[in-house]
Amino acid sequence: MKTRVTQILAIVITTLFSMTAYAESAAEIDVAVSDAVKAFQEEVKGADAFLAQANGYLVFPRVIKVGIGIGGETGEGALRIGDKNVAYYRTSAGSIGFQLGAQAKSIVIVFMTKEALDKFRNSNGWKVGVDGSVALIDAGAGKSLDTSTIKDPVVGFVFGATGLMYNLTLEGSKITKLDKK
Repeated sequence: MKTRVTQILAIVITTLFSMTAYAESAAEIDVAVSDAVKAFQEEVKGADAFLAQANGYLVFPRVIKVGIGIGGETGEGALRIGDKNVAYYRTSAGSIGFQLGAQAKSIVIVFMTKEALDKFRNSNGWKVGVDGSVALIDAGAGKSLDTSTIKDPVVGFVFGATGLMYNLTLEGSKITKLDKK
């Protein structure tokens, strides 16, 4: 039994390292971010107006999570200010506990205030729940946003989740800047 657990852990760790080893180019991330923003706007009524009010927003088009007792997730994306990608980032997180499966999801983190955006941009690695609190909004298909009731400085959306491991949390995710041109 102990050998089987060790083998499973080795598979999970190998999978996560191979996911982080694959680095997309800036051009590939730009296309994926544009597609994710379009999907977000199509799936969530009011997303256009919400993004227009933002000082900036971070888009991770595809975050992969794999877990068998020990899990991890990772994905690459870009920070948009206006309609332009200004910097590239990686999100990653690890977890321990009852979990089995794999999942792909998209994440949009919206900075509603200039202060929140500046704090994020000036950080050397930003950890959700430590360096900044993110109010998570359920952005399921067909839902709508009421921009007048959302007052949080940083708001997160998880959407397009597919796979057998559904998890609506960003807590503990570490976001680090990438050097992409």
